[in-house]
Amino acid sequence: MNLLTGETSDEYFGGDVPAAVRALLQDAARAQADERAVLLWTAQALAPRCLAVYYALTKHHATRRELAQAERAARRGLAEAAQQAGLDDTGAPRVAGATVDFHGTGPARFWLFTQKALAFLALRSGRPEEARDRLALITRLEPQARIGDDVIARLARGSF
Repeated sequence: MNLLTGETSDEYFGGDVPAAVRALLQDAARAQADERAVLLWTAQALAPRCLAVYYALTKHHATRRELAQAERAARRGLAEAAQQAGLDDTGAPRVAGATVDFHGTGPARFWLFTQKALAFLALRSGRPEEARDRLALITRLEPQARIGDDVIARLARGSF
């Protein structure tokens, strides 16, 4: 769920959001910023396989410039998305001969999107080389992904 608009994005994140988690996400969207993290981490504890929760957590903490917490949430979401999509750390399928659809909705797309988020967080945390490595990975895996990584790449080059 987009914390600012309240819009749901279940399809983009690859699956249904359990009703109890949906209620917590909706409460978080209406909550004061300092109360939001508790609701979001509670949602994560209730449904650790729900990718939408990791997006909300990462966005919440990044917006508050709590970069370590944002990165923690993003890394957990990345690991869960990799598990669900059957990807290894490089984005390659764990099963020989399998294909990965980074264009569709679901965990593979979320994995790629989370790579972009981690590139942004690395850049903001003073780790430009890590940011560039993640951006190169995105380009290598899916040059036409259209996930907004071009904005992060411009920031990494210092030309934004």
